[in-house]
Amino acid sequence: MLSLTRPIHFAGLACALLAVSVGAQAQAVVADASAQIRRTSYGVPHIVAQDERGLGYGVGYAYAQDNLCLLGNEVLTVSGERSRHFGADGKTLEQRENLASDVFFSWLNRPEAVDAFLQAQPAAVQALLAGYASGYNRALAERRSQGLPAECGDGTWLRPITSQDLVKLTRRLLAEGGAGQFVEALAGAQPPGQARQQAQATTDYAQALAQQARFASERGSNAVAVGAQRSANGRGLLLANPHFPWMGGMRFYQMQLTIPGKLDVMGAALPGLPVINIGFNHRLAWTHTVDTSRHFTLYRLQLDPKDPTHYLLDGKSIPLAKHTVSVTVKAKDGSLGEVQHVVYSSQFGPVVQWPGRLDWDSHIAYSLRDANADNTRVLQQWYQINRADSLKGLKRSVEQLQGIPWVNTLAVDAAGSTLYLNQSVVPYVDQAMLATCGDTRAQGLLVILDGSRSACQWTVDPQAAQAGIFPARLLPSLERDDYVQNSNDPAWMTNPAQPLTGYSPLVSRNDQPLSMRGRYALQRLQGKGRLGVDDLQHMVLDDEVYLARLVLPDLLQWCKAAGADVQSVCESLVAWNGKADLDSGMGLVHFENLLDSLAEHPEVWRVAFDAKDPQHTPRGLAVEQAAVSKRVHEAALASLAQLSESGTPGQAKWGQVQQALDGTPVPGGPQALGIYNAMYSVPHGAGKRLVVSGTSYLQLVSFTDKGPEARGLLAFSQSSEAASPHASDQTKAFAAKQLAAIPFTEAQIKADPAYTEVVISERAAVR
Repeated sequence: MLSLTRPIHFAGLACALLAVSVGAQAQAVVADASAQIRRTSYGVPHIVAQDERGLGYGVGYAYAQDNLCLLGNEVLTVSGERSRHFGADGKTLEQRENLASDVFFSWLNRPEAVDAFLQAQPAAVQALLAGYASGYNRALAERRSQGLPAECGDGTWLRPITSQDLVKLTRRLLAEGGAGQFVEALAGAQPPGQARQQAQATTDYAQALAQQARFASERGSNAVAVGAQRSANGRGLLLANPHFPWMGGMRFYQMQLTIPGKLDVMGAALPGLPVINIGFNHRLAWTHTVDTSRHFTLYRLQLDPKDPTHYLLDGKSIPLAKHTVSVTVKAKDGSLGEVQHVVYSSQFGPVVQWPGRLDWDSHIAYSLRDANADNTRVLQQWYQINRADSLKGLKRSVEQLQGIPWVNTLAVDAAGSTLYLNQSVVPYVDQAMLATCGDTRAQGLLVILDGSRSACQWTVDPQAAQAGIFPARLLPSLERDDYVQNSNDPAWMTNPAQPLTGYSPLVSRNDQPLSMRGRYALQRLQGKGRLGVDDLQHMVLDDEVYLARLVLPDLLQWCKAAGADVQSVCESLVAWNGKADLDSGMGLVHFENLLDSLAEHPEVWRVAFDAKDPQHTPRGLAVEQAAVSKRVHEAALASLAQLSESGTPGQAKWGQVQQALDGTPVPGGPQALGIYNAMYSVPHGAGKRLVVSGTSYLQLVSFTDKGPEARGLLAFSQSSEAASPHASDQTKAFAAKQLAAIPFTEAQIKADPAYTEVVISERAAVR
């Protein structure tokens, strides 16, 4: 429960924290950690150090030069400190109320949990984190003296960071596939009969499902690994096309990390991570796609009739554990107070509550168990992948550590062997357990188990890296010499020549339609023709709307008999080029609106989904049926109304509508339409849509006799600061479909026309 207590006086506390911070910094500088930072075109840093602490120091410093305020803001969020600086009713970047966010992260990142995570890291990872924090803090001090970027506002909320802050960011990343989707549900959970509490979220189940759908839309990806049988030169070829947010804590950053004789890797990393998430080294290239596996389950608790804060397990009444979190809140008059909130937990995890679907009444409550809550291996996992010298070594490290949180892994080596792994952290709940413990009333993405029987606990396998998750041997894995691919589909059709079936429904299913992007990719990869870098590049940058192949002819046939009230829709469809490029007309917008309206009505398909023919079904619109024709007409009228309401000119081009924050036109469009270059944009002023997620770090790697050759870009550019020369340079290149060669070798780096070099050291910084 919540209580508002007396105002807090922070003068003495601030002095104490300053003393601790200074002491910690002095203790941290135990050696002269240093790094060489070379920058090439688009401001991409290539960081060289002699050890992990120096490497982390260079990464943190370089990142803060480009994204100081972004990282500081994310640290504020994951530390549960937003309400203290911006008030309880303010919004996070994800449009969550600050107070609910602070309650969640104060619970998630409890000091004991953060410290335990940090202590579980090997020495190399601890050194990377410590160096990163030190490098960021140096850049913060320098930029304060120079004048903070406009994005920092008054900057009073910025503070030096610690390794613990970086752990908090990592734990937020882990929670993205599970508990992080229940922020409001956790902050709003309360026993029945209590008055509404201050932090209680009003999000209902429908809103929660919409948030989960947005999570899926904003965190998609495409990946293709081509092997020796199909690549143009008989060696490995990789397309990495993650679709991630263009702002905030999931915004990629491009860099190269080198420790001579130990590490040399190029790619992209998420904020606060001193490792490469997606990239390549001299011998292999890899990428990830968000998987469809379930990474959490809910438990339906049977409550004690005498007390709704007790639950029954095997007939025994057990009290819910109570954890009180305190959130400092800034009032409108500027004074500070403290809000306390009690988070209730069963042995499975925290109680969550969505009014109308996951209710907490006198009989039942729901408890969330997130498999990644105990995943302390994620940073070590990526560091091992960064250093892998073979496909076999990469696979072995993933199967042993099992640190990948909620993504598939696709990789290729120089010799032309490809690998697909659906080896993420998944609750060990097989079909038999679902049959005996599953709640048949569960819908959609939710798996609900019986929390009244200990027999329904996740299965513990001694070969799994973590208690309660599937061991690697029971998860999908595929090695081939032709290709593997994934576009956020289950493992099933990774390569149709070798279907992956027979797994728990929590891992992978083969009874649901493929995504339109997945079908598009399989269509482009079919046959036995050789594939080169240009072929994979065109898959993305052609901006083809695959769904238009399947239904546009039917819509145009329908238009021949359509009424005058929708003729403008039909005219735009006739004139449309079937793409989502900058020159595409409003036929694209009408097509999107029509298919959105029809998506909830599977009966409109002429040929329904057939699990025996997943690459070609469903297809066609049955416009010859009166009921379907009526639905299309209603959808067309609604589309006209939507365009009118949004203020979009009927003759506008797509590039005039969909834009980056600086106004740069952005190609691509909704993934649901089968657009491989997927973009998620939201209304942003009259007739405009702002890109908030989509193609982010685009990487194409081809192995040759001389090593890896790479091209690509960071679609939203390196810096999140508008005044930076690297705030939109790559975005403009992306709009022009101009991928750049990615410097990797010493010769390539030093030959770059924008080459600069600087050496930084901790010891010099403290003098």
